[in-house]
Amino acid sequence: MKPVTQYTKSGSINIAYQVFGSGTKDLVYIPGWVSNIDLMWACPELVSFLLELGKMARVILFDKRGTGLSDRLVEFSTLEERMDDIRAVMDAVDSEKVILFGHSEGGSVSALFAATYPERTIGLISFGIFAKRRFSKDYPWAPTDEERQIVYDMIENSWGSGDMGLESLAPSMAEDKRFMDWLSNYFRSGASPSAAMVLTKMNTQVDIINILGSIRVPALIMQRTNDIDVKIEEGRFIADRIKRAKFVELEGEDHLFWVGDTEAVLNEIKTFLNDIGPEQNHEEKLFTIVSGKLKVIPQDESIRNLIKEIIKRNKGNHTQFDNLTFISTFDGPSKAINCGMDLVNFMRSLSVEVAVVVDMKEGAIEGDQLVNLSNKALIDSLLGQSEFNQILVSQAVRYLLSGADVIFSDYKKLNIPGDDSVQLYIASDPNDMHENPSPILRDDSFFDGVIKIIEKNYESESFGVDMLCKEVGISERQLQRKLKAITNKSPIQLISSVRLHQAKELLMTGSKNISEVAYMTGFNNPSYFAKCFKKEFGVSPSSIN
Repeated sequence: MKPVTQYTKSGSINIAYQVFGSGTKDLVYIPGWVSNIDLMWACPELVSFLLELGKMARVILFDKRGTGLSDRLVEFSTLEERMDDIRAVMDAVDSEKVILFGHSEGGSVSALFAATYPERTIGLISFGIFAKRRFSKDYPWAPTDEERQIVYDMIENSWGSGDMGLESLAPSMAEDKRFMDWLSNYFRSGASPSAAMVLTKMNTQVDIINILGSIRVPALIMQRTNDIDVKIEEGRFIADRIKRAKFVELEGEDHLFWVGDTEAVLNEIKTFLNDIGPEQNHEEKLFTIVSGKLKVIPQDESIRNLIKEIIKRNKGNHTQFDNLTFISTFDGPSKAINCGMDLVNFMRSLSVEVAVVVDMKEGAIEGDQLVNLSNKALIDSLLGQSEFNQILVSQAVRYLLSGADVIFSDYKKLNIPGDDSVQLYIASDPNDMHENPSPILRDDSFFDGVIKIIEKNYESESFGVDMLCKEVGISERQLQRKLKAITNKSPIQLISSVRLHQAKELLMTGSKNISEVAYMTGFNNPSYFAKCFKKEFGVSPSSIN
């Protein structure tokens, strides 16, 4: 009954996924807090729900990074990285467009994906989702800091004991010991205590309110009337801000969609899937915008070309210049903020002063030009408030960068005539060293140092990214960003590449056989070594040995 578990790469991270069902549309389920796609099939109630769902669509399940069967992490992952995981799984199963089904916390990334990639999204289904997870005057239904601390304490003290207080998630099953034992085991097997804590603290910072209005695809927002974990008012709030949303209030108090009146949930999903009309071409989508201004107009094209190169290396697109200013688009805020840091650091090393603003706007691309950009005047106002050698970000960007290796400091509120005030933040790199600017385009010493460390340790099978980070003295996220910009390789890909080049030299001497060389260069499986070798050099190791 259980589908085969498979893996695909999202960057350097292995993402576990399963595919089942016979429907004509593809549906990706984005789970809540933590998950384990194998253990999903040990719960009869969830199995029954999934099998019914599989009659309506081809269903794609996956464990997000840090949870379940996917690679475990003990650091924050951003919503943008989790969007990358969704795209990686879609690509692995040759799915061009999908319906997204986000549950609870999974709704945040589902909403952001639908706004950012409408061309790959047919529709959005959600159950028990929230827009914020921290109380504020404009969102009073979210937990207070004191209430969130109770969750932190539970993870800290009870994650391994079974006394996890999960009854509020499924009140209708609270007296069913079999179910509650499975639910506790499901969460424990879905994440370690450290990973659960990291995910919970990240969720506390998430705020997707500002992107809800940018969702253009049809949406079905389902919420149970007496859900204790996520209030009914939160569903109404979200549906009111999505242009094509249908809000459905369901009876009951269970936060889990696969218990309680599941027939009503499945009927709503079936009706929604049947009612989705012909796929539309979405000309406009949500972009992260990096805009900048130079203090002095460049005398030649060299500075502009360097700026374009840095933007390109950080996956930016459609760069446009206008005298002292420039603007470029990105698929997500993490790439944009990394680009902003690289721009400021490298330009400073050339004694060129630049100010950078990162914001999110709707727009469209015609040819190679960004057009129909919403509220362009606001971008100009933000640039006018920025100082040189500084990166300003809007509140929308700030909250979507929860989990990024970035320090945010309050800056000021900008009052826009005829619009709401905009809170601005200064973004800074915790690893930034003014005397030692970013290695992009001036990276010889940094890159040489990394290569020397790998060459010193390549024989050790246990040598990996974590040890490399310790040797280099920066965080994994920072190392990932710097190496990606220099080599377009992730740290794990670079380690593998150095090992394979060392192996090639050993094979060319003819003194060792393939298995011996594999073990000498940190590979514990000769067949896997041969596969990696052929991918790196285009020939098998036997053709050299």
